[in-house]
Amino acid sequence: MTVPFSIAAFTALPAPFPQGKAPWEITTRLPALIETMLSALSSDYEVKGNIAIHHSAMIEAGAVVKGPAIIGPHCLIAAHAYLRGGVWLGERVTIGPGCEVKSSIILSHSTAAHFNYIGDSIIGANVNMEAGAVIANHYNERVDKAISVKYDQQLIATGVTKFGAVVGDYSRIGANAVLSPGTLLIPHSIVKRLELVEQLPE
Repeated sequence: MTVPFSIAAFTALPAPFPQGKAPWEITTRLPALIETMLSALSSDYEVKGNIAIHHSAMIEAGAVVKGPAIIGPHCLIAAHAYLRGGVWLGERVTIGPGCEVKSSIILSHSTAAHFNYIGDSIIGANVNMEAGAVIANHYNERVDKAISVKYDQQLIATGVTKFGAVVGDYSRIGANAVLSPGTLLIPHSIVKRLELVEQLPE
């Protein structure tokens, strides 16, 4: 699929990920993509089954990591966090207590503080999500659950029913804010506390 924007406008995906693809194509294929990356990792990673954890990463008691997953250097996965469905974390990513991350890429130095949900998303570098902020990935309330995104005044059909957001580098998401399915946030975006980001009309 060719889309009229590049993920590079929001963040720089590392080389192992396919370039020039729509973000929802990547998140949908993320479990398979991570599986192929496992064999190319350095000896700095401990690989058990389809889960790779860098030796410098810290996984606190009570956290659950379901493969496939790659946890990068100096990451912190706090107690009772839950990672599933294909998760790739860059360097020094913090996943706070009670967070759930599903089928998502989170790039270096980004933080989900606590009690966050991130679904089917690509999160850039140096992004901070305050407590309770959610990236929704599914239109539970709609009969037609197909997700579209809006970019440069164009409406783009994704062809999927599960896609969260692309969050640009250095963005800040306030406490208890909600990003609706299909949200695109340019770098340095600020979402206020309790704000609902709804880029398409109901």
